[in-house]
Amino acid sequence: MAVDFGVFVPQGWRMDLVEIEDPYEQYEAMTRVARAAEQTGAYDSIWVYDHFHTVPTPEKETTFECWTISAGLSRDTERIKIGQMVTCNGYRNPALLAKISSTVDVMSNGRLLFGLGAGWYEHEWRAYGYGFPEVPERMRMFREACEIVHRMWTEDDVVFDGEFYQIDKPINEPKGVQSPHPPFWIGGGGEKVTLRLVARWGDACNVFGDPDRLRHKFGVLRGHCEGLGRDYEEITRSSSINVHLLEEGEDPIEATALARGSRSYDEYAKEYMVGTAEVIVERLRPRAEAGVNYFIVYLPRVAYEPEMVERFAREVIPSFEGT
Repeated sequence: MAVDFGVFVPQGWRMDLVEIEDPYEQYEAMTRVARAAEQTGAYDSIWVYDHFHTVPTPEKETTFECWTISAGLSRDTERIKIGQMVTCNGYRNPALLAKISSTVDVMSNGRLLFGLGAGWYEHEWRAYGYGFPEVPERMRMFREACEIVHRMWTEDDVVFDGEFYQIDKPINEPKGVQSPHPPFWIGGGGEKVTLRLVARWGDACNVFGDPDRLRHKFGVLRGHCEGLGRDYEEITRSSSINVHLLEEGEDPIEATALARGSRSYDEYAKEYMVGTAEVIVERLRPRAEAGVNYFIVYLPRVAYEPEMVERFAREVIPSFEGT
Protein backbone atom coordinates (compact mmCIF):
# COMPACT_ATOMS: atom_id res chain seq x y z
CA MET A 1 0.00 0.00 0.00
CA ALA A 2 1.30 3.43 -0.90
CA VAL A 3 1.98 5.90 1.91
CA ASP A 4 0.78 9.50 1.57
CA PHE A 5 2.44 12.54 3.09
CA GLY A 6 1.30 15.88 4.44
CA VAL A 7 3.44 18.72 5.77
CA PHE A 8 2.86 21.40 8.40
CA VAL A 9 3.18 25.03 7.39
CA PRO A 10 4.79 27.50 9.82
CA GLN A 11 2.05 29.37 11.68
CA GLY A 12 4.02 30.52 14.73
CA TRP A 13 2.89 28.00 17.34
CA ARG A 14 6.30 26.35 17.44
CA MET A 15 8.14 29.69 17.49
CA ASP A 16 8.78 29.22 13.77
CA LEU A 17 8.05 32.78 12.59
CA VAL A 18 9.96 34.80 15.21
CA GLU A 19 12.71 35.90 12.83
CA ILE A 20 10.17 37.80 10.72
CA GLU A 21 8.96 41.03 12.32
CA ASP A 22 6.06 42.14 10.13
CA PRO A 23 2.83 40.14 10.74
CA TYR A 24 1.80 40.35 7.09
CA GLU A 25 5.16 38.97 6.01
CA GLN A 26 4.79 36.21 8.57
CA TYR A 27 1.54 35.18 6.93
CA GLU A 28 3.15 35.41 3.50
CA ALA A 29 5.99 33.14 4.68
CA MET A 30 3.40 30.56 5.73
CA THR A 31 1.69 30.85 2.35
CA ARG A 32 4.97 30.47 0.47
CA VAL A 33 5.59 27.15 2.23
CA ALA A 34 2.06 25.99 1.40
CA ARG A 35 2.57 26.85 -2.26
CA ALA A 36 6.01 25.26 -2.32
CA ALA A 37 4.51 22.03 -0.96
CA GLU A 38 1.75 22.16 -3.54
CA GLN A 39 4.13 22.81 -6.41
CA THR A 40 6.16 19.69 -5.64
CA GLY A 41 3.15 17.54 -6.46
CA ALA A 42 4.38 15.06 -3.83
CA TYR A 43 2.40 16.10 -0.77
CA ASP A 44 -1.27 15.20 -0.42
CA SER A 45 -1.91 17.93 2.14
CA ILE A 46 -0.75 20.87 4.24
CA TRP A 47 -1.57 21.11 7.95
CA VAL A 48 -1.95 23.65 10.74
CA TYR A 49 -2.25 23.37 14.52
CA ASP A 50 -5.17 24.66 16.57
CA HIS A 51 -3.39 26.70 19.24
CA PHE A 52 -3.42 30.29 20.44
CA HIS A 53 -0.17 30.42 22.45
CA THR A 54 3.31 29.22 21.58
CA VAL A 55 5.17 26.18 22.87
CA PRO A 56 7.21 25.11 24.76
CA THR A 57 6.19 28.18 26.80
CA PRO A 58 3.52 30.83 26.09
CA GLU A 59 5.28 33.86 24.60
CA LYS A 60 4.00 37.10 23.13
CA GLU A 61 4.76 35.91 19.64
CA THR A 62 2.62 35.33 16.56
CA THR A 63 0.38 32.28 16.50
CA PHE A 64 -2.13 32.45 13.66
CA GLU A 65 -5.62 31.13 14.44
CA CYS A 66 -6.32 27.73 12.94
CA TRP A 67 -9.61 28.11 11.09
CA THR A 68 -8.93 31.62 9.83
CA ILE A 69 -5.75 30.42 8.16
CA SER A 70 -7.42 27.21 6.96
CA ALA A 71 -9.84 29.46 5.08
CA GLY A 72 -7.04 31.71 3.85
CA LEU A 73 -4.87 28.84 2.71
CA SER A 74 -7.82 27.32 0.89
CA ARG A 75 -7.76 30.39 -1.35
CA ASP A 76 -3.97 30.76 -1.41
CA THR A 77 -3.61 27.26 -2.92
CA GLU A 78 -5.37 25.42 -5.72
CA ARG A 79 -4.96 21.65 -5.46
CA ILE A 80 -3.45 20.56 -2.17
CA LYS A 81 -5.68 19.46 0.72
CA ILE A 82 -5.80 21.44 3.99
CA GLY A 83 -6.09 19.90 7.45
CA GLN A 84 -5.97 20.78 11.16
CA MET A 85 -3.99 18.54 13.52
CA VAL A 86 -6.26 18.87 15.35
CA THR A 87 -9.06 21.31 16.15
CA CYS A 88 -9.53 21.60 19.91
CA ASN A 89 -13.13 20.74 20.70
CA GLY A 90 -13.21 23.02 23.74
CA TYR A 91 -12.50 26.19 21.78
CA ARG A 92 -15.63 26.28 19.59
CA ASN A 93 -19.19 25.10 19.88
CA PRO A 94 -19.37 21.94 17.72
CA ALA A 95 -22.44 23.11 15.82
CA LEU A 96 -20.61 26.31 14.88
CA LEU A 97 -17.56 24.23 13.99
CA ALA A 98 -19.66 22.10 11.64
CA LYS A 99 -20.79 25.33 9.94
CA ILE A 100 -17.24 26.73 9.74
CA SER A 101 -15.83 23.51 8.30
CA SER A 102 -18.61 23.21 5.73
CA THR A 103 -17.85 26.74 4.58
CA VAL A 104 -14.11 26.04 4.25
CA ASP A 105 -14.83 22.86 2.30
CA VAL A 106 -16.74 24.99 -0.20
CA MET A 107 -14.06 27.70 -0.25
CA SER A 108 -11.45 25.05 -1.09
CA ASN A 109 -13.69 23.27 -3.62
CA GLY A 110 -13.62 20.08 -1.59
CA ARG A 111 -10.06 20.02 -0.24
CA LEU A 112 -10.76 20.12 3.49
CA LEU A 113 -9.47 17.45 5.88
CA PHE A 114 -11.29 18.05 9.15
CA GLY A 115 -9.29 17.23 12.28
CA LEU A 116 -10.79 17.17 15.78
CA GLY A 117 -9.45 16.29 19.22
CA ALA A 118 -10.39 16.69 22.87
CA GLY A 119 -7.67 19.28 23.63
CA TRP A 120 -4.84 19.39 26.16
CA TYR A 121 -3.05 22.78 26.40
CA GLU A 122 -4.28 23.94 29.81
CA HIS A 123 -2.72 27.41 29.65
CA GLU A 124 -4.70 28.28 26.53
CA TRP A 125 -7.97 26.94 27.89
CA ARG A 126 -7.72 29.04 31.04
CA ALA A 127 -6.30 32.13 29.34
CA TYR A 128 -9.24 32.29 26.94
CA GLY A 129 -11.82 31.60 29.62
CA TYR A 130 -12.78 28.04 28.71
CA GLY A 131 -11.90 26.57 32.11
CA PHE A 132 -10.14 23.23 31.97
CA PRO A 133 -12.40 20.25 32.68
CA GLU A 134 -10.89 17.02 33.92
CA VAL A 135 -10.07 14.41 31.27
CA PRO A 136 -13.24 12.29 31.69
CA GLU A 137 -15.41 15.37 31.20
CA ARG A 138 -13.41 16.56 28.18
CA MET A 139 -13.81 13.13 26.64
CA ARG A 140 -17.57 13.13 27.16
CA MET A 141 -17.71 16.56 25.52
CA PHE A 142 -15.61 15.21 22.67
CA ARG A 143 -17.89 12.22 22.16
CA GLU A 144 -20.93 14.48 21.84
CA ALA A 145 -19.10 16.88 19.51
CA CYS A 146 -18.11 14.12 17.08
CA GLU A 147 -21.72 13.07 16.69
CA ILE A 148 -22.99 16.64 16.28
CA VAL A 149 -20.46 17.57 13.59
CA HIS A 150 -20.95 14.36 11.64
CA ARG A 151 -24.74 14.59 11.74
CA MET A 152 -24.79 18.27 10.75
CA TRP A 153 -22.71 17.38 7.70
CA THR A 154 -25.02 14.57 6.65
CA GLU A 155 -28.53 15.24 7.99
CA ASP A 156 -31.17 17.96 8.05
CA ASP A 157 -33.14 19.07 11.11
CA VAL A 158 -30.72 17.55 13.60
CA VAL A 159 -31.89 17.50 17.21
CA PHE A 160 -29.41 16.64 19.96
CA ASP A 161 -29.92 16.90 23.71
CA GLY A 162 -26.69 15.94 25.41
CA GLU A 163 -24.95 16.51 28.71
CA PHE A 164 -22.93 19.42 27.31
CA TYR A 165 -24.45 20.41 23.97
CA GLN A 166 -27.99 20.90 22.76
CA ILE A 167 -28.99 21.74 19.20
CA ASP A 168 -32.46 22.14 17.73
CA LYS A 169 -32.58 21.77 13.95
CA PRO A 170 -29.69 24.10 12.99
CA ILE A 171 -29.54 24.84 9.28
CA ASN A 172 -26.14 23.99 7.83
CA GLU A 173 -26.21 25.00 4.18
CA PRO A 174 -24.20 24.41 2.17
CA LYS A 175 -22.96 21.28 3.89
CA GLY A 176 -19.78 21.27 1.83
CA VAL A 177 -18.54 20.02 -1.52
CA GLN A 178 -17.23 16.56 -0.64
CA SER A 179 -19.63 13.63 -0.56
CA PRO A 180 -20.82 12.30 1.76
CA HIS A 181 -18.84 14.85 3.86
CA PRO A 182 -15.28 16.12 4.44
CA PRO A 183 -12.91 13.42 5.71
CA PHE A 184 -13.14 13.33 9.52
CA TRP A 185 -9.71 12.96 11.16
CA ILE A 186 -9.77 12.19 14.88
CA GLY A 187 -6.57 12.81 16.83
CA GLY A 188 -5.38 10.80 19.82
CA GLY A 189 -4.65 7.25 20.84
CA GLY A 190 -6.98 6.75 23.79
CA GLU A 191 -8.07 3.15 23.60
CA LYS A 192 -11.45 3.24 25.36
CA VAL A 193 -12.92 6.44 23.91
CA THR A 194 -10.89 8.05 21.11
CA LEU A 195 -10.14 5.01 18.98
CA ARG A 196 -13.73 3.83 19.41
CA LEU A 197 -14.87 7.24 18.14
CA VAL A 198 -12.60 6.76 15.13
CA ALA A 199 -14.29 3.43 14.41
CA ARG A 200 -17.74 5.01 14.82
CA TRP A 201 -17.37 8.41 13.15
CA GLY A 202 -13.87 8.81 11.73
CA ASP A 203 -12.34 8.48 8.32
CA ALA A 204 -8.82 8.78 9.72
CA CYS A 205 -6.91 8.66 12.99
CA ASN A 206 -3.66 10.27 14.10
CA VAL A 207 -1.49 8.36 16.56
CA PHE A 208 2.13 9.02 17.48
CA GLY A 209 4.84 6.75 18.84
CA ASP A 210 7.36 4.07 17.94
CA PRO A 211 6.43 1.10 15.75
CA ASP A 212 5.46 -1.11 18.68
CA ARG A 213 3.10 1.52 20.09
CA LEU A 214 1.61 2.19 16.67
CA ARG A 215 1.05 -1.51 16.00
CA HIS A 216 -0.70 -1.89 19.35
CA LYS A 217 -2.95 1.16 18.86
CA PHE A 218 -3.95 0.05 15.38
CA GLY A 219 -4.76 -3.37 16.77
CA VAL A 220 -7.10 -1.74 19.28
CA LEU A 221 -8.69 0.27 16.48
CA ARG A 222 -9.18 -2.89 14.44
CA GLY A 223 -10.94 -4.48 17.40
CA HIS A 224 -13.32 -1.51 17.73
CA CYS A 225 -14.03 -1.68 14.00
CA GLU A 226 -14.88 -5.36 14.24
CA GLY A 227 -17.18 -4.67 17.18
CA LEU A 228 -19.03 -1.96 15.26
CA GLY A 229 -19.09 -3.72 11.90
CA ARG A 230 -16.75 -1.17 10.32
CA ASP A 231 -14.18 -1.97 7.65
CA TYR A 232 -10.82 -1.24 9.29
CA GLU A 233 -9.14 -0.72 5.93
CA GLU A 234 -11.44 2.22 5.19
CA ILE A 235 -9.67 4.26 7.87
CA THR A 236 -6.54 6.28 7.12
CA ARG A 237 -3.93 5.62 9.80
CA SER A 238 -1.68 8.65 10.19
CA SER A 239 1.21 9.58 12.43
CA SER A 240 2.82 13.00 12.95
CA ILE A 241 6.61 13.16 12.88
CA ASN A 242 9.33 15.79 13.27
CA VAL A 243 12.15 15.53 10.73
CA HIS A 244 15.38 17.47 10.27
CA LEU A 245 16.61 16.42 6.85
CA LEU A 246 20.38 16.59 6.39
CA GLU A 247 22.26 16.81 3.15
CA GLU A 248 24.91 14.21 2.45
CA GLY A 249 28.08 15.01 4.37
CA GLU A 250 26.53 17.58 6.69
CA ASP A 251 27.60 17.53 10.32
CA PRO A 252 24.43 16.93 12.39
CA ILE A 253 25.46 19.18 15.27
CA GLU A 254 26.40 22.10 13.04
CA ALA A 255 23.46 21.64 10.67
CA THR A 256 20.90 21.72 13.49
CA ALA A 257 22.43 24.64 15.43
CA LEU A 258 19.93 27.31 14.36
CA ALA A 259 16.91 25.04 14.76
CA ARG A 260 18.05 23.78 18.16
CA GLY A 261 18.63 27.17 19.73
CA SER A 262 19.66 26.64 23.35
CA ARG A 263 18.87 22.93 23.32
CA SER A 264 21.64 20.37 23.17
CA TYR A 265 21.87 18.15 20.12
CA ASP A 266 20.89 15.13 22.22
CA GLU A 267 17.72 16.91 23.41
CA TYR A 268 16.86 17.94 19.87
CA ALA A 269 17.44 14.46 18.48
CA LYS A 270 14.90 13.06 20.95
CA GLU A 271 12.23 15.27 19.37
CA TYR A 272 13.37 15.17 15.74
CA MET A 273 14.47 12.44 13.39
CA VAL A 274 17.79 13.86 12.23
CA GLY A 275 19.50 12.36 9.21
CA THR A 276 19.96 12.15 5.47
CA ALA A 277 17.14 11.01 3.24
CA GLU A 278 18.39 7.44 3.43
CA VAL A 279 18.38 7.53 7.24
CA ILE A 280 14.91 9.08 7.41
CA VAL A 281 13.47 6.48 5.03
CA GLU A 282 14.90 3.68 7.16
CA ARG A 283 13.40 5.22 10.30
CA LEU A 284 9.97 5.68 8.73
CA ARG A 285 9.73 2.29 7.10
CA PRO A 286 9.09 0.32 10.35
CA ARG A 287 6.23 2.70 11.15
CA ALA A 288 4.71 2.04 7.74
CA GLU A 289 5.11 -1.69 8.32
CA ALA A 290 3.30 -1.23 11.66
CA GLY A 291 0.29 0.17 9.80
CA VAL A 292 0.88 3.87 9.14
CA ASN A 293 -0.29 4.82 5.66
CA TYR A 294 -0.10 8.61 6.06
CA PHE A 295 2.74 10.66 7.57
CA ILE A 296 2.28 14.30 8.55
CA VAL A 297 5.71 15.90 8.69
CA TYR A 298 6.94 18.94 10.58
CA LEU A 299 10.16 20.37 9.16
CA PRO A 300 12.08 23.10 11.06
CA ARG A 301 12.87 26.61 9.76
CA VAL A 302 10.93 26.24 6.53
CA ALA A 303 9.58 29.79 6.91
CA TYR A 304 13.14 30.90 6.15
CA GLU A 305 14.43 27.85 4.25
CA PRO A 306 11.55 26.32 2.26
CA GLU A 307 14.05 24.22 0.31
CA MET A 308 13.74 21.48 2.95
CA VAL A 309 10.10 21.00 1.94
CA GLU A 310 11.20 20.49 -1.64
CA ARG A 311 14.11 18.21 -0.72
CA PHE A 312 11.90 15.99 1.45
CA ALA A 313 9.45 15.68 -1.44
CA ARG A 314 12.24 14.81 -3.84
CA GLU A 315 14.44 12.61 -1.68
CA VAL A 316 12.15 10.86 0.85
CA ILE A 317 8.58 10.58 -0.44
CA PRO A 318 9.38 8.58 -3.60
CA SER A 319 10.64 5.71 -1.45
CA PHE A 320 7.07 5.16 -0.22
CA GLU A 321 5.22 5.37 -3.51
CA GLY A 322 3.49 2.10 -4.18
CA THR A 323 5.00 0.31 -1.13
